[in-house]
Amino acid sequence: MAQTAVTRPGGRPSEYQWLLPASLLDEPDRPSAPRSTRDWAIDALCFALGLGWAVLATVDLLNPNPVIVQEWAGTPPWLTWLDLVVGVALSAALWWRRRWPVQLAVLTMVTGVFTVAGAVAGAIFFFTVVVHRRFAVTAVVAAGSMVSNAVFCALRPETAAGYWESMAWSAVFTVIVLLWGMVVRSRRQLVLSLRDRAERAESEQRLRVAQARALERTRIAREMHDVLAHRISLLSLHAGALEIRPDAAPAEVAGAAGVIRASAHQALQDLREVIGVLREPAGDDQPERPQPTLGELPALADESRAAGAKVRLDVRIDDSAPLPAGAGRTAYRIVQEGLTNARKHAPGTAVRVTVEGAAGAGLTIDVRNPAPVGRPGLAIPGAGTGLVGLVERATLAGGRLAHGPTADGEFALRAWLPWPGPS
Repeated sequence: MAQTAVTRPGGRPSEYQWLLPASLLDEPDRPSAPRSTRDWAIDALCFALGLGWAVLATVDLLNPNPVIVQEWAGTPPWLTWLDLVVGVALSAALWWRRRWPVQLAVLTMVTGVFTVAGAVAGAIFFFTVVVHRRFAVTAVVAAGSMVSNAVFCALRPETAAGYWESMAWSAVFTVIVLLWGMVVRSRRQLVLSLRDRAERAESEQRLRVAQARALERTRIAREMHDVLAHRISLLSLHAGALEIRPDAAPAEVAGAAGVIRASAHQALQDLREVIGVLREPAGDDQPERPQPTLGELPALADESRAAGAKVRLDVRIDDSAPLPAGAGRTAYRIVQEGLTNARKHAPGTAVRVTVEGAAGAGLTIDVRNPAPVGRPGLAIPGAGTGLVGLVERATLAGGRLAHGPTADGEFALRAWLPWPGPS
């Protein structure tokens, strides 16, 4: 089937345009859609059939002993030539049958009271109405055709058949054309329905893909913030210490430089792992990179202590039931972000981290540090979205998170995560 330009409401051509011809989009009282190659071929075939029948019927009628249309033998020559003119005119009108099918069908009713040469063209006009117009219009045209046939059978009776026999054959022929056109119309409507469903499914799939990409970008951005903010804050802290104390002992400078080098190396390693999520497609045969858990909290605290921070970690976990991996990972990120914020906004203060919980009671994370006095001398810039991301993480995990200053002059970050009990 030849392609035709079918467009969506947005104006973009449809990928399913090959499913139907352009003429199927015709609507009453509207200009026909541009013809496709298939439409041109079918119209040419219809014109050839209509013209061929008109010429063949006329030649046979001019024969003293007609063979094809012998039922109307003895037709006067003037009526035969008039019949030819009408048949040729109706055949030429077939090129416009898609634009004015009802009007041409009505014209065929008028000429059909006497013409034999225009019978094929008239049947094609009627078939076009059935295919492209609603049933009410089709029923009116069919009734008009039967009236025209009744007049024809009276004006030009067949030599070998009676009036009612001729009318019966006319009715049978009309019903055959009607049923054939309805089958074609139903099939094309089914194709339209399938095309619309395919387009909707494709649009929904594109929407799902776009949403998945947006969620993945958000997850990666949050992961980069959680991982890199911790490392870079350590780098900034040690570099600031070297800037403030340029006369420090060589051993202290070397130690700080070593910590900076190790933190930078670890930050690059973390960045490589996070970017790897973007570069390497996830497959069934590729294991997901290890995610942090509560078991790595002591190492996280030791890392902050090595950078000069005062961290007191208190973990009281009931190990009788396993902690869900998602809850452990979220708890680790909350503690990591709390330590990072303490280094940024309250450097030199002691941070107390308490993690406690049990299956059925949930997991509670509490990170506290005294509020700084005055403005910190080394302000570490931040995106300002770390706590917002933590709130979203906790909410998605089914928990809750709150942060802010307390009545006793501390800044507290407190979260609760669900920990289902044994079933």
